[in-house]
Amino acid sequence: MKKNILSLMKPEVVAIKQQDIFKFNARAKAIPDVINMTIGEPSFTTPDHIKLAAIKAIEDNKTHYTVPEGDHELLNAVASYLHTKYDLNYDPESEIIATTGVTEGVFSAFNAILQPGDEVLIPSPSFTIYGPDANFNRATPVYIDTSKTGFKVTPDVLDEIMRTHPRIKIFLFNYPSNPTGVSYTHDELAGLADVLRKYDVFVLSDEIYSELTYNFKHEAFAKFLPEQTLLLNGLSKSHAMTGWRFGVVCGPAEIISQINKIHELATTSITSITQAAALEAYKNGLDDSIKMREEYCRRRDVLAAGLTKLGFECPDPDGAFYLFGKIPEGLEQDDVKLCFDVLEQEHLAILPGSYFGIGGEGHIRFSYASSMENIEGCIKKLGEYVATHIHTDETAI
Repeated sequence: MKKNILSLMKPEVVAIKQQDIFKFNARAKAIPDVINMTIGEPSFTTPDHIKLAAIKAIEDNKTHYTVPEGDHELLNAVASYLHTKYDLNYDPESEIIATTGVTEGVFSAFNAILQPGDEVLIPSPSFTIYGPDANFNRATPVYIDTSKTGFKVTPDVLDEIMRTHPRIKIFLFNYPSNPTGVSYTHDELAGLADVLRKYDVFVLSDEIYSELTYNFKHEAFAKFLPEQTLLLNGLSKSHAMTGWRFGVVCGPAEIISQINKIHELATTSITSITQAAALEAYKNGLDDSIKMREEYCRRRDVLAAGLTKLGFECPDPDGAFYLFGKIPEGLEQDDVKLCFDVLEQEHLAILPGSYFGIGGEGHIRFSYASSMENIEGCIKKLGEYVATHIHTDETAI
């Protein structure tokens, strides 16, 4: 009789499902001529001076272990960068960890903080890792449907949920937002901080898109609530370094020291070569993101204008590189069915909004991290699809 070895596995792991966005992209990649507007992947390449710094590190045989929290010259450079950019003051010796991207930062922080029965408050629609990370730790995600409030959390709603959910241990805050592109002004952040100050709760503030903020200057949540906030940031989006897998977790020393224990168990340390590249980015790449941001703005405007003409309504994209369009009346309102239909008929890959959770239903996420050629091709193909599939009152008679 064959043994059921799977039954010995941790149930929380077995319960995790492959993310729908990965399955959808696998199907899209099987189509040779597909235009892919799904990926949050900069079309730019890592700046040359950063690549050269990594090559030099290899040539200089800097290929050995580093201390778990990260090379201290690097941590000093991170602290200086965050001070210059966002007026933050972190002690590089005790308040910063270099992680394998923000993904590992979230995972390590959740593992260090959460206990069975805790709750994690997540504005939704949201990036897809946060809920499963909570479930893995036998905590329960609690979602705020932001679709009725311009895809933003309001202080009144936040206060009501915090008051009625005393087991909330973490407020997971991501801005500029993936998938909606919305961000928060000074006054909006101050209002949320005033609410959270009343409660014993951590704020994990995922600000990986901070340097891709368009309509106003990005402000870090840690400026408003430093004693409760863990800042998550990195170089993937600002410096087109997704494959290098570099992130940071910053916060109060006594909390960072505990998270570092999990980080050590998971990784020992991130690669020495990635750290050499990150050091160069933080020391000499202060303005690397400017030209990228300007180009993203140009792409955003072209895509937004095209989608508007086709009847899609999108929240004002304050940052990141996504538009979150409401499906026009007259088209199939099931966003999953619509996206698969568009993929099969037009060879255009766009992501269903419902993949990003509550409040995403009836929407589609478009990434303008893609090339201008792809953006123009997307508008053309989507226009052809809309023209042949939309139903008006007149056509229904």
